[in-house]
Amino acid sequence: MAWRLGVDTGGTFTDVCLFDEDSGTFTITKVASTPHDPGEAVLAGVRRILERAGAGVDGIGHFAHGTTVATNALLQGRGARTGLLTTEGFADLLELARQRRPKLYDQTARKGDPLVPRHRRLEVTERVRHDGTVAVPADRAQIRDQVRKLRDEGVEAVAVCLLYSYLSPAHERLVREVVAEELPEAFLSVSSEVLPEFREFERLSTVVTNAFIGPVMSRYLSRLRTRLADAGLACTPQVTQSNGGMMSFPAAEALPVRTVLSGPSTGVVGATKVAAQCGHPDLITFDMGGTSSDVALVAGGVPGTAPGMEMDGRPIQAPMLDIHTVGAGGGSLAWIDAGGHLKVGPQSAGADPGPACYGRGNDEPTVTDANVVLGVLNRTHLLGGTMEIDADRSFAAVDRLAARLGMSREATAQGIVDVVVASTARAIRVISVQRGHDPRDYALVAFGGAGPLHSSRLARELGMTRTLVPQKPGALSALGMLMTDLRSDTSRTRILPLDAARAADFDAVQAELRAEAARWFAHEGVAEHDRALRAVIDVRYVGQNYELPVPVPPTLDEIALKTAREAFDELHEQRYGYAVPDEPVEAVTFRLEATGRTPLLRFDRAEPGGADPSAARAGTRPLYLPELGRHVDAPVYDRGLLRPGHEFTGPATVEQYDATTLVLPGEHVRVDATATLVTTLGRAS
Repeated sequence: MAWRLGVDTGGTFTDVCLFDEDSGTFTITKVASTPHDPGEAVLAGVRRILERAGAGVDGIGHFAHGTTVATNALLQGRGARTGLLTTEGFADLLELARQRRPKLYDQTARKGDPLVPRHRRLEVTERVRHDGTVAVPADRAQIRDQVRKLRDEGVEAVAVCLLYSYLSPAHERLVREVVAEELPEAFLSVSSEVLPEFREFERLSTVVTNAFIGPVMSRYLSRLRTRLADAGLACTPQVTQSNGGMMSFPAAEALPVRTVLSGPSTGVVGATKVAAQCGHPDLITFDMGGTSSDVALVAGGVPGTAPGMEMDGRPIQAPMLDIHTVGAGGGSLAWIDAGGHLKVGPQSAGADPGPACYGRGNDEPTVTDANVVLGVLNRTHLLGGTMEIDADRSFAAVDRLAARLGMSREATAQGIVDVVVASTARAIRVISVQRGHDPRDYALVAFGGAGPLHSSRLARELGMTRTLVPQKPGALSALGMLMTDLRSDTSRTRILPLDAARAADFDAVQAELRAEAARWFAHEGVAEHDRALRAVIDVRYVGQNYELPVPVPPTLDEIALKTAREAFDELHEQRYGYAVPDEPVEAVTFRLEATGRTPLLRFDRAEPGGADPSAARAGTRPLYLPELGRHVDAPVYDRGLLRPGHEFTGPATVEQYDATTLVLPGEHVRVDATATLVTTLGRAS
């Protein structure tokens, strides 16, 4: 028997999903996250789910892990003691940045402290010109002196970022040699290896970030790898990348900066694959967990991508899915600002102490407590009866907030939910409306432990008429890991005019990237029939400072370049509302995505039966609906008893081990052949 196992570490719970490749069935479980050592929850979850399935560790053929270790180390400033070696005259670039205020009209706004303080930012005598030629040769003796100074400072990690090294990396390679000789135990992050692209500040920030979180991530993954091996795991464990692909633990230990969106990315992949099996290639994903909500847009079955992001004011350039995050989750705390307005998040009660209803010492109301008060959540237990809660604590917490606001209990609880919905709707407009997409043309896929609780209200806020709730929404990120391909991204900055006559120059750059991809395929042992390449070139009008990604074939010729020019104009028209076909354009950065395909999961499918869901009805409970201004006795359905073909209308709630789904009045629910809940506003067409 062959098993695939996925483990997703969240702020509140660690989700584990076990898939049986022979039967096509899967099992999920949740354990409380252990922030002091995330590996403890991983191992506890693995043991629990294997015991439940009667399986052994030695039967696991695929192990995938999504982690927030790198993200938390960066956000909490708990990375390694890091040193920086850079070109003479550029030691202060990390602090100068782009010389822009964080918030233009906020006179009290402060930039975050640099990850490397001034006394550990040292300069080396060397200089490469903008065309890659050497102006000042590197001095090995001077480099050695600077490295020894960092050694005396007790650094654990060293970042190396020299000017124009993406064109000529020889000087950085020399620095690497010296650091390896003088500081053999230090984590080394070299810009020509981490990010061989232009824009020196973004490259520097990324390389420093990689060094800062490197030792933390390396220790965590290597220790977890050893513990899994000791338990009997024979396969090579993999970790999810920000780009929606997988990489081996050793690869992630060297390039941790590519895991800053490790958890959210596989949720998008899982939602895309599940929605495709339901016949919905165009969707907006909504992943709401305990501490945050992540949204992304998928068009034609392909998730949107971005070349980078900004985290805590620091740019990170790495291939990643275009995911927008807001600090609104089930554990987010409700509070009142100085102006007397109700706010929710980004502060969270986390896994410990958790919402007030957990009874672990938190008395402040959270989003979970608001849903308990409204009757959306079960008032006696969560997680299918395995976790008892105290609803009276939720009522007391919301009542205290209501008294300060001068509002009723129900209005306050609903206000908390409305604030969360509004902030999430704004995030969705960023990735849709602001980029030329109308959310009404997409289906909303809701997952995460709290996503289905709020998806109906969110869809209405955005004018969306169709919502999908997968079979196991609370563990979709863990399930998504089992459907995620191995992936490696390579890039090169070469500024060339987009002219068909230069096709040979273009393909010469692509040939370098194809050679790197071939080496990666061989190293990872990817079979020929499982290999795939996807190429993109960042293109702009001459004189512009920002580019648009244009898909191209991996091998370039004159016809491909002419097609790329037409595609760029169309993309520019969609994004900015205009195009100038007669203006010259130029290619800036070449990108190649190499993929090792993972076998597609085949879920059990059943032929739809009768529409009557009464056998799945578990009872009723009072549900407060602001649309009606009162409580109503709404039916509660057991998700485990709903079968393909069942249909019902709201108001109602659907309970299952990993999530609760709210169905509002006027909505119609149909269970499709994949056991997905398909909700439409009004009768299904």
